[in-house]
Amino acid sequence: MVAHKNSIMVMANPTKKSNQIIVLTKEERIALKSQQEVLLLLQQLAAREEVTVKLILDRLYDLGVLNIIQNKLRPPILKGVVRGVAKVAKPVAGLAGVYWFQQNCPQLIADWLIDQVAFGNPEPKTTEILEASTNDLKSSESQNLQVKQLRSQVRLLTSILIIVITFFGGSFVWLFYSFKTKPSSLWQPTEISDTFTAK
Repeated sequence: MVAHKNSIMVMANPTKKSNQIIVLTKEERIALKSQQEVLLLLQQLAAREEVTVKLILDRLYDLGVLNIIQNKLRPPILKGVVRGVAKVAKPVAGLAGVYWFQQNCPQLIADWLIDQVAFGNPEPKTTEILEASTNDLKSSESQNLQVKQLRSQVRLLTSILIIVITFFGGSFVWLFYSFKTKPSSLWQPTEISDTFTAK
């Protein structure tokens, strides 16, 4: 295969041993470099503006909890419990959200922006397919890890909720039982003795 003067030969997947070689023209190299720079800039923006990202995700969390409580839950008791659990889980969800945003959103935003300026390019490039398959593999592995972490956090929060409910339920039962069995012992008037006498 003879390459043109303005083209460059690139291995299809440099991490695996392969005989596939893709020839990129000068325009394709510029486009690939620009795409990588857009992704790098978005990653730097997400890392630099972590506080802003956290504030945005906090507001989105509040909106999501409010929508779930208003639209999905009917009993008022359940709404109160979910509000309490949501308040406890908010810091953990914020940390997980910022991590997820920094890992995934720059790539998603870059892909969306590149699609916006593609002007209807109907055929996908071979390099895009290879990059998409490796990105899909990486994202599926990270998503599996995140799902496992979230499941463990849900188990932890569920056990904490059960312990708190058991503690308060036991306290209320004990108080009810103690009021029922000995009501007079709690309300007996005390006699004031005349211990201090004027000399």
